[in-house]
Amino acid sequence: MNDIKKSEKLFFGQPRALLTLFQTELWERFSYYGMRAILLYYLYTATTNTNAGLGLPQSQAMAIVSIYGALVYLSAIVGGWIADRLMGASKTIFIGGILIMLGHVALAIPFGLTSLFISLALIILGTGMLKPNISNMVGHLYSKEDPRRDTGFNIFYFGVNVGSLLAPIIVGTVGQSYNYHLGFSLAAIGMFFALFVYWRGRTKLFPEIGKEPSNPMDTKEKNRFLWMLVIAIIIIVAVGFGLYAVDKKNFIDNLINILSIVGILVPIAYLVRMFTSKEVTSSERSKLVAYIPMFISAVLFWVIEEQSSTVIATWGLERTNLHPVWFGIKFTIDPSWYQLLNPLFIVVLTPAIVAIWNKLGDRQPSTIVKFGLGMILAGLSYVLMMAPGLLNGVDGRVSSLWLILMFAIQMAGELLVSPVGLSVSTKLAPAAFQSQMIAMWLLSDAGAQAINAQITPLFSKSTEVAFFGIVGGIGVIVGLILLLIKKPILKLMGDVR
Repeated sequence: MNDIKKSEKLFFGQPRALLTLFQTELWERFSYYGMRAILLYYLYTATTNTNAGLGLPQSQAMAIVSIYGALVYLSAIVGGWIADRLMGASKTIFIGGILIMLGHVALAIPFGLTSLFISLALIILGTGMLKPNISNMVGHLYSKEDPRRDTGFNIFYFGVNVGSLLAPIIVGTVGQSYNYHLGFSLAAIGMFFALFVYWRGRTKLFPEIGKEPSNPMDTKEKNRFLWMLVIAIIIIVAVGFGLYAVDKKNFIDNLINILSIVGILVPIAYLVRMFTSKEVTSSERSKLVAYIPMFISAVLFWVIEEQSSTVIATWGLERTNLHPVWFGIKFTIDPSWYQLLNPLFIVVLTPAIVAIWNKLGDRQPSTIVKFGLGMILAGLSYVLMMAPGLLNGVDGRVSSLWLILMFAIQMAGELLVSPVGLSVSTKLAPAAFQSQMIAMWLLSDAGAQAINAQITPLFSKSTEVAFFGIVGGIGVIVGLILLLIKKPILKLMGDVR
């Protein structure tokens, strides 16, 4: 696939296989963000005659959504390992897609908490198998020297944003306005389309790419792995039943606490492993030291950003005017629609940010300065959210323009942190940990959502102003600290800027 024949049909000048991966990712993100747009509301909305929610405590619902997000990012490590050692990327993607679809089907069936836990387990594992490997497949469509490579990834990630934009409008509207389970059914249908597109395109266009694992196990390793897998499953099941038997009433909260600890410890263990490795040189270790403050700030950034599906989703439902009058016309807003503001502003602001960096060229700010400014913007977006409560109290409803402005500021910050962080992760990576450094970057989000599982339950009307002020204030302070310590960090980074 690396050498494209002149007679081959192209997709915007790219290999036709890119169209398959583009469509697959579009529908997979449609299903993921569609389900996520209504998950919180489904968890804590009490059952009514028209729409059946689980009626969980709001604080518990926010913790569940947060820990679900953390486990999705943690599972990416497992998914990459399965592709590299066991099945190859292509088969791993397809099986992951099947698991995701079955997870949405489980949520579409009104069997209460049983369906919920089965669904989340399937979607977590399935997303971990699909998400990292499909990006890897895009890279395999090109040689490293192919000038179309970066444009191909831009087109691919455009599909991500299209799916993310459509999901809240379609799945969110049906789920909230009509029936949650019907909304989850649409997410399952979206994943079915993704599977069909992938299967059909893979068969015709790239049957050999990702067919075999890149570092396959030998027979001895496979047998050892199977035994370890069986033991791990037994331990997990035993711990689960043990928690339930000891304290049935607080089983969910205890499980969330344990998973939060795992989500925080895994990134730390990963970083320690790199620091202590004999394969890392003293020069590379210096760059890892420089990476630590950026990694910590990234965790804090994602703490704020990932609350869009918990704290901000709750605030949008309970505190915004859902029937505004604009230009003399009365509108009705489904709270799930607020979830499309994130990808919308990413799409709108990206060209402007790219144009600024292109114009500045070598004069653009260093990585650490971009991180600092991104953190300040993220913090300010939450400091701004103190204003409605301070000006009008926390019992009434306010204009949704507050949320629109918040997302605009926060997404500007994300464009200074997320792509820059991914880039610097590759630049500062020790030679022996090139791929694992990308996993390390993804773990910053996992750690953030594990933290959110503990702090988002603290959010309520009575704590609204203080919550936004404290979390936002920490973000601003961390950003300022990064700007103050930029010189020693740049020195540790060596030739990396």
